[in-house]
Amino acid sequence: MSTVTLDNKTILVTGAAGFIGSNLVKRIYQEAPSATVIGIDNMNAYYDVALKKFRLNELAKYPTFTFVKGNIADKELITELFEKYKPSAVVNLAAQAGVRYSITNPDAYVESNLVGFFNILEACRHNPVEHLVYASSSSVYGSNKKVPYSTDDKVDNPVSLYAATKKSNELMAHAYSKLYNIPSTGLRFFTVYGPAGRPDMAYFGFTNKLVKGETIKIFNYGNCKRDFTYVDDIVEGVVRVMKKAPDKKNGEDGLPIPPYAVYNIGNQNPENLLDFVQILSEELVRAKVLPEDYDFEAHKELVPMQPGDVPVTYADTSALERDFGYKPSTDLRTGLRKFAEWYAEFYK
Repeated sequence: MSTVTLDNKTILVTGAAGFIGSNLVKRIYQEAPSATVIGIDNMNAYYDVALKKFRLNELAKYPTFTFVKGNIADKELITELFEKYKPSAVVNLAAQAGVRYSITNPDAYVESNLVGFFNILEACRHNPVEHLVYASSSSVYGSNKKVPYSTDDKVDNPVSLYAATKKSNELMAHAYSKLYNIPSTGLRFFTVYGPAGRPDMAYFGFTNKLVKGETIKIFNYGNCKRDFTYVDDIVEGVVRVMKKAPDKKNGEDGLPIPPYAVYNIGNQNPENLLDFVQILSEELVRAKVLPEDYDFEAHKELVPMQPGDVPVTYADTSALERDFGYKPSTDLRTGLRKFAEWYAEFYK
């Protein structure tokens, strides 16, 4: 692996107003205060834009952070950004997220996750970068029976369009790494959660509903397991990965051996959805988001599985540990406590 220093470098982060993106920008500035970060985000209304604005406000305190409102599917804009700022490293986190939404709004996924990612790859081809890091997803594993999920497993059976677009990103990156010697690393994120997270994710949606006194639906009758990964653990992993790019080297035919890698970032500790809801409810009471005597049983409904969902996600992170000496370790209660405290403050 070759070392990529972030000091005094220009780094492009797409999806910078997003949950992982905004946390990553903060983490980059901790790591390399001399860096310049260009953030792009289309600020779409897939979920509450007030949250995206809240995150961006927190980034405004970094004098070398520049925000560009725009869409990665806009090829002209992306070309212009690369030519103007000449980033050394690119982290592509902009994507239309969510499995369930991909059933009802497939067009958004093709635009952002396929066309948008293609534009990023083309820009890296014409304006060479030291490292392209991009978000893939645990959803690429589909309904794989073998757990924990390893990056050595075959992932040819996506169960949602979202998953198919993420697998496509890995394939496209491989082709570009091979053809144009672009060092690229894909990261398969496992169920990310934390303060100022995504309201479409279970823990956030559950909280909103409980606060309003509505019933929460627990899918697959509670027999779902998710490898919940705290956002700080995710961004720590991303920064470590950014700083080590796959080596460029040629094969016997004189052509590049693709400088390409893919890793899982997950907690290696899948939690049952019912246990998760139990811990969440305790932490919401502790943070005074909900009253002491809240009747959770009355607000829980066990329902069947939804199309596109998988029963379990479980990350094998041994490769991440081997190559970067790192594995996520924040336990669920600690992470949900931080979320509950943030929620109490933000919606007070």
